[in-house]
Amino acid sequence: MIGALHCECYIYEARSLKEKRAVVKSVTTRVKQKLNAAAAEMDHHDLWQRTALTIVSVNRDRVVVEQELQKAIDMIDARPELERTITEMEWL
Repeated sequence: MIGALHCECYIYEARSLKEKRAVVKSVTTRVKQKLNAAAAEMDHHDLWQRTALTIVSVNRDRVVVEQELQKAIDMIDARPELERTITEMEWL
């Protein structure tokens, strides 16, 4: 089972693309290190206060994938500099 989590986020404190990229890199690196998942910025590359992240997890058990993606949501929500605005989950 493949689960994909698509999150659009607003980055409050970003005053430049450099600051935005630091936040995005921190989130994606943490997801990759702590979870059985891949993460990348997929949209809004040139906007300094918005990002669209996609996190993907693969496992033969759908419950395990759901748990990993929920942990990713929790990690994003725990970041005070980010606000998750739109979230979609897709099953492949």
